[in-house]
Amino acid sequence: MTAALLSLTLFLAAGQYAPQQAGSEPLAPPLEARVQVLGKELRCAVCQGLSVADSPSSMARAQLDKIRELVTEGKTDQEVRDYFVARYGEWVLLQPNADGFNLLVWLGPVALLLGGAFVIFRQVRRPPVTPPPPAASTPSAPATSSTEPVDPYLAAVRRELDQ
Repeated sequence: MTAALLSLTLFLAAGQYAPQQAGSEPLAPPLEARVQVLGKELRCAVCQGLSVADSPSSMARAQLDKIRELVTEGKTDQEVRDYFVARYGEWVLLQPNADGFNLLVWLGPVALLLGGAFVIFRQVRRPPVTPPPPAASTPSAPATSSTEPVDPYLAAVRRELDQ
């Protein structure tokens, strides 16, 4: 145990670890606001559930630095998004484009809600079903009609009950 702690201490003291990036200097307020908006739209490659602007990872800071660099070069917001989509795929967008197969993902829940509302509306608007009046039959006569085929086992049970 002591040897493991000693080797870890020497490893860290020797500086053979990946230090976190210090990050670049913030830009002018309007450009920095653009950087933060773009950072909120892009997914961190490490955290996967957080945006680049919200993630504490060094990878997210590197991505935010790249956004700052692209904004400084005069790239538009769409060009910055396209840059990251070209490198990471459409997965990097926290809000994917609503076209092609993604359109089904965007419209599917709405269609299900409308379909459910339609079914509920139809059930509420339907008049109540009244049960048919019971048929008047004599107690000794069997309940089957003459055209209905008689099950031999059912007929045997009815004979036993009538005795």
